[in-house]
Amino acid sequence: MNVEMAMNEKDRLLTQRQDLLDDIETLKETLRVEVDVDVDEGDPDVVEREKSLALLATLENRLAAIDDALKAIELGYYGTCQRCGQKISEERLEVKPEATLCITCQAEVERLHKRGLPVQRRNWEW
Repeated sequence: MNVEMAMNEKDRLLTQRQDLLDDIETLKETLRVEVDVDVDEGDPDVVEREKSLALLATLENRLAAIDDALKAIELGYYGTCQRCGQKISEERLEVKPEATLCITCQAEVERLHKRGLPVQRRNWEW
């Protein structure tokens, strides 16, 4: 990946990162409202809180992925799969700029996670 393209991706990732931080803060503010401990099972407030907690976890995971991609740009590894070392397709990076795995390795990692098996990645000395 050329330097200009990496800088464009960095700008895009930084924008997405800030948007995520804003969303996370808004969601955390919403979650600070206490839920009555004695509510009935199936209470809409409890269900909404559980959905908000799941969304928060998803946003935090995406933030961590963006931070990994930004670190890869800094180290000159952006666009290189952390697992096999092959180039990640530009089409994949266009759709998912925080991707650190090629599509083949991503599918394999997902299969391993479903089976509860460990996943190996290259050590970029982050």
